Amino acid sequence: MSVMVARKKVVRKWEKLPGRNTFCCDGRIMMARQKGIFYLTLFLILGTCALFFAFECRYLAVQLSPAIPVFAAVLFLFAMATLLRTSFSDPGVIPRALPDEAAFIEMEIEATNGTVPQGQRPPPRIKNFQINNQIVKLKYCYTCKIFRPPRASHCSICDNCVERFDHHCPWVGNCVGKRNYRYFYLFILSLSLLTIYIFTFNIVYVALKSLKIGFLNTLKETPGTYPSMSLAVLTVLEVLICFFTLWSVVGLTGFHTFLVALNQTTNEDIKGSWTGKNRVQNPYSHGNIVKNCCEVLCGPLPPSVLDRRGILQQEESTAQEGSCLRGPGTQEPPATQGPGQAQEGHSLLSPQVPAPSMSDTEMPEEKQRTPGELPVPSPDAGRAEH
Repeated sequence: MSVMVARKKVVRKWEKLPGRNTFCCDGRIMMARQKGIFYLTLFLILGTCALFFAFECRYLAVQLSPAIPVFAAVLFLFAMATLLRTSFSDPGVIPRALPDEAAFIEMEIEATNGTVPQGQRPPPRIKNFQINNQIVKLKYCYTCKIFRPPRASHCSICDNCVERFDHHCPWVGNCVGKRNYRYFYLFILSLSLLTIYIFTFNIVYVALKSLKIGFLNTLKETPGTYPSMSLAVLTVLEVLICFFTLWSVVGLTGFHTFLVALNQTTNEDIKGSWTGKNRVQNPYSHGNIVKNCCEVLCGPLPPSVLDRRGILQQEESTAQEGSCLRGPGTQEPPATQGPGQAQEGHSLLSPQVPAPSMSDTEMPEEKQRTPGELPVPSPDAGRAEH
């Protein structure tokens, strides 16, 4: 006979999260949906380093020092590790308000501002918060239905409020915020050093070759594995990539070094939050470059508040074929059953219903049931089942 069994389907919280993010590896990897430029970043780094290790490094290791490819490999691995850590992590997304929380906030705002006459613009939803004797305004997010914490902002690309929002970087395919800013800074710093390193030793390679066989012969030289391709073409390609990367990456590193020294974000610098007409001082700065750098780059890293891999359970009812277990004192049902007796097997699986007390002389050997009446198991059957 068929028995209805309730099974619980495991659903992770990341599957139900709002916003425009993509998740991989069962919610362990979190990125923005627009990842095309991120793949271009990977291609440029991997391609340039592959050419350098395949051609120039072998010659320089023999002619100058074997430490040259080793140091280049360390820089390359560190840059790739920090890039992936920045791209695949939660930047500090703030969860949206639940319906009950949003309704409570709306009631709180209405009680504070009162009823607004029709046709008039409602006052801005702002709360004042004091930090280091400085008044900071907490703005209300109409998408997330929350008052954003200090320094948080809503990213229009990912459609999420991010704590200590710096900017959305398409080159890493993710927002840069409180939880991944230090890795982003270390990535651009190590990439700048790697770019300068490869650019410098490419020029050294061409100079050493020119001293031995002449500059023109160096340009005509072809690698043994690719005789139809000039080695100079590969070297010039690396030099061009490094040259144009230097202007952007090194300049970006210098800009963020300036921001770290002031304990300021890109979003605050663009808006002029602390350098505007009011000349309001930055309440987050310690007034010391070393302390600011230690707080931004070496401070404790807060855990993610999203709980992406948390479990949401949803019940699903499925039918299974099988026979019911019976106690030693339970009799087999008759071959023909009334319409109300078809649920007998299911009733034995439910909690035991206490029967009215009867004496030994009043208890019949087999109690007759009318159609539609549920059977009452004997006490011995109940004990055997439990």
